[in-house]
Formats: sequence, C-alpha cells, structure tokens
Amino acid sequence: MGKILLSLIGILVITTAMSQDIKLRKKDRKKDVMMVTDSGTIILRLSDSTPLHRDNFLSLVKLHFYEGISFHRVIRGFVIQAGDPKTKGNGSDTLGIRNPSYTIPAEIRQSFYHKRGVLAAARTGDNVNPQKRSSGTQFYIIHGRVFTPEILDSVETHRMGGKKISADRRQVYQTLGGAPHLDQNYTIFGEVIRGMEVVDKIAATQTTGPQGNNKPLTDIRITEVKLIRRQKK
Repeated sequence: MGKILLSLIGILVITTAMSQDIKLRKKDRKKDVMMVTDSGTIILRLSDSTPLHRDNFLSLVKLHFYEGISFHRVIRGFVIQAGDPKTKGNGSDTLGIRNPSYTIPAEIRQSFYHKRGVLAAARTGDNVNPQKRSSGTQFYIIHGRVFTPEILDSVETHRMGGKKISADRRQVYQTLGGAPHLDQNYTIFGEVIRGMEVVDKIAATQTTGPQGNNKPLTDIRITEVKLIRRQKK
C-alpha cells in the first residue's frame, strides 16, 4: 500500500506540473537554481535562449519536484543524470525508462555545445522521437572528458557523420573537456556556475556499470532545490 501511495503521489505531482500554469514571476527568470545533493551543492544558471525548457525547469523547482530524486545514471567522463520520478521511492531496476507523459519541443541552439558543466534535457531516441523532443523532467549535467585532436577527428568521422567541430570548440574540448558527439542532438538549457567539484564527486561514485544502466551503488539524492539570487560566475 505504501509503494502504491508513493506512486500515486508521484503521478499527482507530474500531472500538476503538466496541467497547471505555475505562476512564474518575472524575477524568477532572473534567479539561479541551488541544487543541494548528498554530495554537496550545485548552482545552475538557466538560459533565456531556451524559454520553454527554462520555464519548465523553474516550475518543477517551485513544485519541489526534484527533492528526494536521485541521480539514476552516472558515467564518469560523460554525464550525471537525474529526474526520474520513480527514484523518489524504491522504484525498480529499470530506472530512467519511464518518463512523465509530457515532452518539451526541442530548443537546440547552434551556439550551444556540450562542454563540461552544461545542463541539458534527456530524451528518447531518434527512432521514436525524430523531433528530438525533451523529457519533461529528466536532465543531465556534462562531466565530460578532455579529447586529443586525433580523437576529435575520430568523433567527427564515426560519431558525428562527418560533421566538423569548429576550431574554437575543438580548443574547448581539448582543454576544458565535454561530450562533442551530443552536439545538436539534445537541448542545452543552462550550465553549472558553481559546484563542478560536486559534479566530479558524483561522477566518481561506484556504479553497476553498463550492464546495470550505470546506476550508483549508493543512492545520491537531491535533498533541496530552490531559486536564489543570481550569483557571480
């Protein structure tokens, strides 16, 4: 009965986020998001260039939707991912599969790319989602890795269909790092402005590996998320 009640509560929260017009104030859109986790605090800044994703995320923050959710997919050198409502309870061993019943139209911007620290929306694959619509709640933060010029050449050929990475972005991927093969395929809607050391800590946790969907062996939960006065970078 307890698990059923938790599931019903989760569905109610999602339905509320989907059906009600959360009252966002103008000043809400000028605030940063403080995300407190078991591993420390991350400060996120959302982009005004992706207003649909920005407002959706802000609405979920104001609903306290993310509080109690865990990072269900962690891959060192790649991403940390959260937002699956099933992780609020015990859930099952197929975390990350079920998404809320609403999606967000893609807001993929040519000027945005997957450098270390960006915040982006997860989504289902092109085979069922050719419009690249985003999950209503699932997001990821790029942990990333540093690439050599030779590996970037290989990424262009084998992961990007021959598309070229610009010289300035190659420089970022060779120094700061990131995940270039994701570029122009997912909506980036913000970035970490403080707390990358927390992302590093989460990314370093032990997981089940690919055979277990890269689930952390010990849950890493989001304990508090709220809007705060904009911080200096």
